[in-house]
Amino acid sequence: MFDAAHLAPSRPARRRFRAATEEPAALRRGLIGLVFVLLAVLLFAPLVTVFAEALSQGAGAALAALAEPEAQAAIRLTLLVTALSVPLTAVFGLAAGWAIARFDFPGKAVLITLIDLPFSVSPVVAGLCLVLLFGANTTLGGWLVGQGVPVVFALPGIVLATVFVTFPFVAREILPVMVEQGRAEEEAALTLGASGWRMFFTVTLPNIRWALLYGVLLATARAMGEFGAVAVVSGKIRGVTATVPIAIEMLYNEYLTVAAFSLAALLASLALVTLALKTALEWRHADALSAIRRA
Repeated sequence: MFDAAHLAPSRPARRRFRAATEEPAALRRGLIGLVFVLLAVLLFAPLVTVFAEALSQGAGAALAALAEPEAQAAIRLTLLVTALSVPLTAVFGLAAGWAIARFDFPGKAVLITLIDLPFSVSPVVAGLCLVLLFGANTTLGGWLVGQGVPVVFALPGIVLATVFVTFPFVAREILPVMVEQGRAEEEAALTLGASGWRMFFTVTLPNIRWALLYGVLLATARAMGEFGAVAVVSGKIRGVTATVPIAIEMLYNEYLTVAAFSLAALLASLALVTLALKTALEWRHADALSAIRRA
């Protein structure tokens, strides 16, 4: 007897597809364990070593090393450079973010690319460029020296080098926020009669304040720890232009291990405080900072 059912195409067996996020438990545990091992080797172990070496001869020796005049001069210079460079970075970052987010002009793409230039150029090269531009043997640098305002091997050069390497942090944090928020609120404020400065302080700045603070924290951490560009423009003059990172290198090369690691521990502590503030900001204002993550 003819049976048409035998002529019908056979239905393929249903295949069970594994979701993209489903992984064997052993693989998940292995990947998590590998991450913790890498963090322990690359991050936690060096950090523990720094503090252990600083305290190897007791807390008194570490505190005595930090109380040395050269160490005190390096700490004061680092804090001064950070206090001067970070506000400049914030102002320049605000200006760049405002120009890119609010205006269309020829060369806009080039400006966006230039903001990322400090990320791609070696800080040593940036320091060398400052020396070639403001050195005492150049026209501009010689004139400034004659006016009593030396740049290279002095505080202004260190501040310029630090601003160069920290500039992208603020601009890159506030730019996506300003682009996402658009111009509607600002245009409404101007329509209602607000001046440009009042509109900025009452509308623009409150909307970007957490992104701005986030960028300032990142710039602060980088400013305190910058070595390459500052090493070139400072001349490494002991007690005068030697910041904390430079003083650490000089002390370590002279086999003053406790003093070098004591300064390193202090610098690491400042970085950890900055990291804690950054983490607290992310936890408390995650919604306000979400635009940064989406961009």
